[in-house]
Amino acid sequence: MSRKRVKLGFRIHTFIIWPLISCLILFILSMYAIGIDRPFGVVALLAAFFNLIVFGVMYFFTRKYLIKETLELSTQISDIQKEHLMHFDIPHCLLDPNGIIAWSNDAFYDLVEDPKNIGKSISEYFESIKDQEYPTYEQPVEFELNYNDKTLKFSMHQHHIETERSVLIQKPADLSYYSVYIYDITVQKHLEIINTEQKTIISYIYVDNYEEILQSVEEVRRPLLVAMIDRNLNAMAKDVSGILSKIEKDKYIFIFQKKYIKKLADEKYKILDDIREISIGNELPVTISIGVGIHDYSYTIAQEYARTAIDLALGRGGDQAVIKNNDKFSFYGGRTRGVETNTRVKARIKSYAFRELITEADNVLIMGHQLGDLDSLGAAMGVYACARLLDKKVNIVLNTITTAIKVLYDQIMESDHFPDSIFVSGSKSVELCGSNTLVVIVDVNRPSYLEYPELLKYTNNVVVFDHHRVSTEYIEPSVLSYIEPYASSTSEMITEILRYITDKVKLDPLEADALFAGISVDTKNFIIKTGVKTFEAAAFLKRNGADLIRVRKFFQNDMETYKAKASAVKDAIIYREKIAISQSPANGTNPTLAAAQAADELLNISGIKASFVLTQLNHVIYISARSFDAINVQLIMEKLGGGGHLSVAGAQLEDISLEEARKMLQKAIDEFLEEGEEE
Repeated sequence: MSRKRVKLGFRIHTFIIWPLISCLILFILSMYAIGIDRPFGVVALLAAFFNLIVFGVMYFFTRKYLIKETLELSTQISDIQKEHLMHFDIPHCLLDPNGIIAWSNDAFYDLVEDPKNIGKSISEYFESIKDQEYPTYEQPVEFELNYNDKTLKFSMHQHHIETERSVLIQKPADLSYYSVYIYDITVQKHLEIINTEQKTIISYIYVDNYEEILQSVEEVRRPLLVAMIDRNLNAMAKDVSGILSKIEKDKYIFIFQKKYIKKLADEKYKILDDIREISIGNELPVTISIGVGIHDYSYTIAQEYARTAIDLALGRGGDQAVIKNNDKFSFYGGRTRGVETNTRVKARIKSYAFRELITEADNVLIMGHQLGDLDSLGAAMGVYACARLLDKKVNIVLNTITTAIKVLYDQIMESDHFPDSIFVSGSKSVELCGSNTLVVIVDVNRPSYLEYPELLKYTNNVVVFDHHRVSTEYIEPSVLSYIEPYASSTSEMITEILRYITDKVKLDPLEADALFAGISVDTKNFIIKTGVKTFEAAAFLKRNGADLIRVRKFFQNDMETYKAKASAVKDAIIYREKIAISQSPANGTNPTLAAAQAADELLNISGIKASFVLTQLNHVIYISARSFDAINVQLIMEKLGGGGHLSVAGAQLEDISLEEARKMLQKAIDEFLEEGEEE
């Protein structure tokens, strides 16, 4: 403003002084005219002299009156501006650098209900404004506060003024202040909430193992069972004013408003429990899977999210609800043990599809997870047999030979029935991977856990076989995915695939041993997670040359691993009266194997319902979790970024100490027990 006043003063001064300059020019021209025409020049000189006197008098005597009138006009305009701001509808105030109110208008008076607010701190009226950062000259600040049942939007700006030397201010001063504009956006926020709550949520509901459930009940009661399922689902839909439509005999689409998503979440989707409690003589419990997709701006994307969520729910074993909101997943339920399916239709269809993929491929690369175990290598040997039976070149990607697989690995390398190049490193696999190479992933579905994750960058032909529950991190895209949490092991799944891969299956005895060992290690010698298919797979492998004595040798420990396991069992502490937590020494040949075996051993202690053993390897903390049915260790491990099964799970924590990992584990256990997830 001061610069504008200086420029305006210069213009006024120029306007006043210009007539004097014109008179001086006329006076000079008159003097020149006297030399040419004396009478005319004298007259012109007198006229110029007269004008000079007149304008000189005007300049020296009327200038102050002109300036006075100009200032009066400026003052009138300033008064109008002040009056306008004072009665401005939007609350407005000026703050000094300390947040003290220096000026405010009538609307601000009405808002704070205090006409004597000048000189008071603005935080006296809006306490939470203390937590806000004040703006800079370059960057204004906007934020929202709640005040007396209103939602207010604050817009703050910093102003910087340089005043020039004047009669009143003897030296230049540097002033700064803040202007604050306050907008009442209560109605706007209310409308935004209503708009958000009325958005449509799309979800899918599938009945798990529909055919098996119907077969487990008498035929005359089957319509009643279906009717009870429908009645419970319709009651849930009515409770949230939603629409439920059956699209297939065991599939529903459920549409409701977003405002009810919190209600369902707060109830932890109790419909899962309501359906599970249906009992009219059915031998198997009725369970459902729910997939919910949330996207505020596209129904198409919301539907895709719902499909992704239902696939994830099924991949995690069913009996749960999965909500996908953009990139965020939420999980509810999933407490019960998976129920084995008796039908082999799915396995047969997957086998035919897998056979076609192998037939069309130039070569096959097989890869398991890091720190491979017998199930991982056993399943890889089963897939190797599939490719061998179809006359395809095949290799297994293996970087690290752990103690758990060393005996089997050595026997494979010593056998004359397998080429020396059967195992390749991760870098070598990249050289073998072409545009028509089929990459088969076994016993893992998380990219970060793969033996050589970079291999996925070189091909789109990926097949996944796994028995672990799917997490939010999964391998995609894949041309074929067979993830069956109900299966005891991936080796069992591959054994079932082998039965349909060709008309006549002939396995090498070592291939049969490897698959049998894989089933044995994940079932703890056929004690846990065993079903009809598990024993049928074992019988099939026995007929194909599996020898139990040879298989048992795969499980022999060296002395260091056995001592590490014994040390972990000895040093275990009891947490929350029923959970054993211990630490396995990291100086053994295979600390992760010792930790897993120690976790199994701790379950043999009376009163222990779950066990957790931690060990450290290469700056990574590995946690092995085991339990009986009462505690779902998979849900506990998911809180730490891991996963697995209800009774067998694990997690990996990077860049933290063992003590920090133990505290995180205890916190996850506490949260699990406080949520009431224990059965």
